[in-house]
Amino acid sequence: MNSRCNLKFPSRMRVCETALVAVAWSRPVRRPHTRHYYDNHLHHHHHQRRQEQSHAHLILSTEMGAIAASSLPCSRVLPFLPPWTANSAIRAVLASIFALFWHKMRLVVWHRFFFFFFTSVSSSWSLTSDGLALLSLSRDLILPHSISSTWKASDTTPCNWDGVSCNKKNSVVSLDLSSSGVSGSLGPQIGLMKSLQVLSLSNNSISGSIPLELGNCSMLDQLDLSSNSFSGEIPASLGDIKKLSSLSLYSNSLTGEIPEGLFKNQFLEQVYLHYNKLSGSIPLTVGEMTSLRYLWLHGNKLSGVLPDSIGNCTKLEELYLLDNQLSGSLPKTLSYIKGLKIFDITANSFTGEITFSFEDCKLEISNEIPSWLGNCSSLTQLALVNNNISGQIPLSLGLLRNLSQLLLSENSLSGPIPPEIGNCQLLVWLELDANQLNGTVPKELANLRKLEKLFLFENRLIGEFPEDIWSIKSLQSVLIYENSFTGRLPPVLAELKFLKNITLFNNFFTGVIPPDLGVNSRLTQIDFTNNSFVGGIPPNICSGKRLRILDLGLNLLNGSIPSNVMDCPSLERFILQNNNLSGLIPQFRNCANLSYIDLSHNSLSGNIPASLGRCVNITMIKWSENKLVGPIPSEIRDLVNLRVLNLSQNSLQGVLPVQISSCSKLYLLDLSFNSLNGSALTTVSNLKFLSQLRLQENKFSGGIPDSLSQLDMLIELQLGGNVLGGSIPSSLGRLVKLGIALNISSNGLVGGIPPLLSNLVELQSLDLSLNGLTGDLDMLGNLQLLHVLNVSYNRFSGPVPENLLNFLVSSPSSFNGNPDLCISCHTNGSYCKGSNVLKPCGETKKLHKHVKIAVIVIGSLFVGAVSILILSCILLKFYHPKTKNLESVSTLFEGSSSKLNEVIEATENFDDKYIIGTGAHGTVYKATLRSGEVYAVKKLAISAQKGSYKSMMRELKTLGKIKHRNLIKLKEFWLRSEYGFMLYVYMEQGSLQDVLHGIQPPPSLDWSVRYTIALGTAHGLAYLHDDCQPAIIHRDIKPSNILLNGDMVPHIADFGIAKLMDQSSSAPQTTGVIGTFGYMAPELAFSTRSSIESDVYSYGVILLELLTKKQAVDPSFPDNMDIVGWVTATLNGTDQIELVCDSTLMEEVYGTVEIEEVSKVLSLALRCAAKEASRRPPMADVVKELTDVRKSAGKLSKPEKTASRSSS
Repeated sequence: MNSRCNLKFPSRMRVCETALVAVAWSRPVRRPHTRHYYDNHLHHHHHQRRQEQSHAHLILSTEMGAIAASSLPCSRVLPFLPPWTANSAIRAVLASIFALFWHKMRLVVWHRFFFFFFTSVSSSWSLTSDGLALLSLSRDLILPHSISSTWKASDTTPCNWDGVSCNKKNSVVSLDLSSSGVSGSLGPQIGLMKSLQVLSLSNNSISGSIPLELGNCSMLDQLDLSSNSFSGEIPASLGDIKKLSSLSLYSNSLTGEIPEGLFKNQFLEQVYLHYNKLSGSIPLTVGEMTSLRYLWLHGNKLSGVLPDSIGNCTKLEELYLLDNQLSGSLPKTLSYIKGLKIFDITANSFTGEITFSFEDCKLEISNEIPSWLGNCSSLTQLALVNNNISGQIPLSLGLLRNLSQLLLSENSLSGPIPPEIGNCQLLVWLELDANQLNGTVPKELANLRKLEKLFLFENRLIGEFPEDIWSIKSLQSVLIYENSFTGRLPPVLAELKFLKNITLFNNFFTGVIPPDLGVNSRLTQIDFTNNSFVGGIPPNICSGKRLRILDLGLNLLNGSIPSNVMDCPSLERFILQNNNLSGLIPQFRNCANLSYIDLSHNSLSGNIPASLGRCVNITMIKWSENKLVGPIPSEIRDLVNLRVLNLSQNSLQGVLPVQISSCSKLYLLDLSFNSLNGSALTTVSNLKFLSQLRLQENKFSGGIPDSLSQLDMLIELQLGGNVLGGSIPSSLGRLVKLGIALNISSNGLVGGIPPLLSNLVELQSLDLSLNGLTGDLDMLGNLQLLHVLNVSYNRFSGPVPENLLNFLVSSPSSFNGNPDLCISCHTNGSYCKGSNVLKPCGETKKLHKHVKIAVIVIGSLFVGAVSILILSCILLKFYHPKTKNLESVSTLFEGSSSKLNEVIEATENFDDKYIIGTGAHGTVYKATLRSGEVYAVKKLAISAQKGSYKSMMRELKTLGKIKHRNLIKLKEFWLRSEYGFMLYVYMEQGSLQDVLHGIQPPPSLDWSVRYTIALGTAHGLAYLHDDCQPAIIHRDIKPSNILLNGDMVPHIADFGIAKLMDQSSSAPQTTGVIGTFGYMAPELAFSTRSSIESDVYSYGVILLELLTKKQAVDPSFPDNMDIVGWVTATLNGTDQIELVCDSTLMEEVYGTVEIEEVSKVLSLALRCAAKEASRRPPMADVVKELTDVRKSAGKLSKPEKTASRSSS
């Protein structure tokens, strides 16, 4: 510091020099650099500078004044004093005062000079206040180095910093750090930037709350904080920014209500608050935003009504309210908004009627779309999704020539698609899915040459899909699944270079898949499941390297799997199950993203490729029921994410590789029905998460190790049909979660049943048959939940425990081959009398002595009985004619009498050997005519009175006219006085009863098949209830009345039969209850009249059977309990669906999004089977809920629809 002043002060003032310099340089030299300083003092910056200047002035004046007063010579002042100051004392005092005043005046001049000089020097060397504010912001707002490196404290202005723009006065007017990788939080210092006009921090990772101080930025015109992680409420202080014209806070996690003051801004033109968690109502002040053009509030939790004041926003062009909880009537004031182009109220609960006036358009929305909507020529987007709209699509929509999006999905629209829609040639997105549209797709839709998205799925559309539509080059997504389309896919389909998603599952398409499909395309999803495609898989289907989902299951494809499919780096889900594919499984070359592969139910051969180990992210492998041979490769150790491995029913050989223990996430391992050998149980004991282990029907040897008890998550253990020896280890009793099954049958096990097995109290199925086990069965007395038991062909002895005696009735063969087992007649006398398998305890020895005599006697009687039976058959055939003509036959179609004779001939006059089913209304026969046609013929026993014959004929003709994909079609019928015959198309897979509970169920009953059966049955019932006039009540819905064709599509049978039989004299003359125990609604116990609601109850029971694979009244249920009661009691208010659902189903869906679908369908089933009829949903609602279940779950293999109808 300079100790001398170069300025010329009086000598008496030299003492101030050092002090003066120190005061002038105090702030810039000694400025602190702590965060405390910035956070607490920066916003008082200008005030502090004024204080410092005043302080310097005070020091300078005091110091210099004191010096002058102490040393000024009074003699220089005396000559100027007036004469009246003659007194020497008075003159001396006045002279001193005058001298002091004189020097103060001079000091003021010098002080001002020094103050302005040093202040100007200090200011020219420091950063502006805006710059200091930005530096302080950067303490909380974490900037990437590329930006922070340009924000330098040594600069005098921030105007050259990245993201910063200034005006001519070097004040910051814009801060734009959008999409810059910024994180941290936004501090309150932002409020110090008084000149800021634009603040854009969008598309970053900023969190925390929006600071209240932001409201101090009174010059702000554009505020964009969108696509971050802001939380908390929208600060009310934003309403103080009167010049704000654009507000974007969308895609955050903001909560609370919208501040009323925010919507009072008359300059706001754009408000984007969508995709947050805002609640409460839309502020009444919305009408004060008279400049508003865009209001996007969708994707929140807003409730209440839309205020009438919205009509004051006369400049509004786009109003998005979709996906909220708004309700009430829509205000008629909306008619004041003349230029509204987009109006989207999808997924709310609006009611009543709304009237719009768009220039020459008046629109009233109620339950139907009005025809005069075609006058709304300014509309570019019409979205009425999920608003319970019914009726037909008006033809006048074809007049909306400016329309780019027509979104009418998830309603109850019926009738055909109007050809006039083809006139809307600017359409980009046509969404008509999830309705009840029928008829064919009009060929005029091919005029929509700009069409990108076509959604027609889940309707009742039929016929060939117009070939010209496939030539629209702009197509990106074609979702037309769940209809009844027929025909072939044209080769031009392969030329659609922009096509990303084509989903056709559950239709009737035939022919070959275009061989060039996939060449030069952007395909990401192909789903052709459950059609009738033939031929091979296109060899270049993944040449675009973008394909994520390839699902071709349940078709008739043949040939081999193309090798380059396994070289598709984008592929995630690959499904080819249930085809006729053969050849080797190709080598896996580029499969890092593959997570699910299902090749089951084909004829693939050869070894499992070792390159499978490259698919490190795979979670499910299902290759069952093929012809694979050789060992399981050791490279399986690399599949560390594997959860399901099913290689059952192949011809695999060798030992189970020890490397499988690296697959530590496995919860299902199914290697059953192969020829594997060695000691596998020790190897799998390390798989701690294993819940289902199926190794039955192999050649595994050794004993059952104690280490198996470490698998404490096991619910199913299948070891039957191997070469295991030794005794049953007592440690198996530690597997207390074992509930589905324990099967150790057909081995070489010896010894007794360990007492600890009585701990398996959740066990439902136990098979110990075909071993050499001894001892008693007492320890099984605690297993109260058993519904399957087999201890046959061992050497057990002693009395059968009381709780197991019911199996003597349901499955008596379960005790065969144990001559020393008996029944204690003292406590179970009734079983002693009725059992032919076990004898009373104490009589077994007597039985052994006379066994030879019994065999001889029984053999002689058997030979005699067979001889008599053969003779009787010969005589019966000789005297009984093979066919006989029926008299008094009436037919629906001309010439049907000859077909009846063919039926009689084909069934040998309805011989019992052709019976394929019996029921309450008659017997069903299978008839194969000479032409090769196969029919099912129902024979009814009737006794028509004189006046009822015509009414029965009329009823049958009505039934013959009913056509629906999920209703069995009555082809022809004949009536005579004693019998009626009804001719139906034969269903290859039999009934749902056969599939669920038959001896040989079909090989595949996965979730997709069960869901298809559930949805199809619901569609059929809804048609009977809602679309038939008058409504048809089935009265006897049950699995045996649901028939399945070769594609597992359900067809309801016997509808209308109950009413028909009421008209027969053999039926009661009053309306009687017709139904089957277990499926009858509770109210039918007190009423003789069936209802639509009773059909819904029966349907709910069927849903439960589909999910649990148990019968409506199952032997495993406690006494007097049906399936509804059992499921309700077992769940007991929990969501543990695995307690009731079929284990095979749970194994399939566990760990996937499909488990959510199963859970929702189970909940729906219980509501359908509600005790009170008024609580059961109508079938139309059931159809909608089932449809929503699959969409909301977001299943990877099925197409997803974006929640937002417009991009933000």
